[in-house]
Amino acid sequence: PVPTISWRRADGKQLPRKARRHRSSGLLEIPNFQQEDAGLYECVAENVRGKNVARGQLTFYAQPSWTQRIGDVRAALEERVSWECRASGRPKPSYRWLKDGEPLLPQGRVQLEQGSLTIPNVSLSDAGMYQCVAENRHGVIFASAELSVVAIGPDFSKTLLKKLTLVKVGGEVIIECKPKASPRPTYSWKKGKDILRENER
Repeated sequence: PVPTISWRRADGKQLPRKARRHRSSGLLEIPNFQQEDAGLYECVAENVRGKNVARGQLTFYAQPSWTQRIGDVRAALEERVSWECRASGRPKPSYRWLKDGEPLLPQGRVQLEQGSLTIPNVSLSDAGMYQCVAENRHGVIFASAELSVVAIGPDFSKTLLKKLTLVKVGGEVIIECKPKASPRPTYSWKKGKDILRENER
């Protein structure tokens, strides 16, 4: 006789509530398939003469999609620059980097690790257009950002200069000199017109 057909999951879980079974055609339909719907399914055909089972594995996959993009950066010479990009996907995406359209490889000053790129001390040659690429077997996506590197002469406009009054003879005085500058400046000290040189005091 014509068999009756039923569906079940081999892992013992319930069939998704949204699943529709077409008994006449033996069709199982799962709309809006999601990761939790993945697994091993069984189709059971049965009549008075016996039964037979067919199994099929449903696998969930998704092309990469950005969860964190990179943005343009304006950095001073010798400054630290760090970018991080993140993407979701199934299977998990892998990452690679491009600079001005050419593959960027880990080297002395450029550190690459998965979706992160770090340049501890940028130079003028590091300026350009960078791309983070996330990919799996189902797709490839790109995120772009520009790195601008600028030089800045020493600027004391944001340095607070204080007059120091020594209360106790023999006490210690510390005067900090921290101008904004790029690249890092060299320093010299004067007392009046005389250049100060390091000594025991």
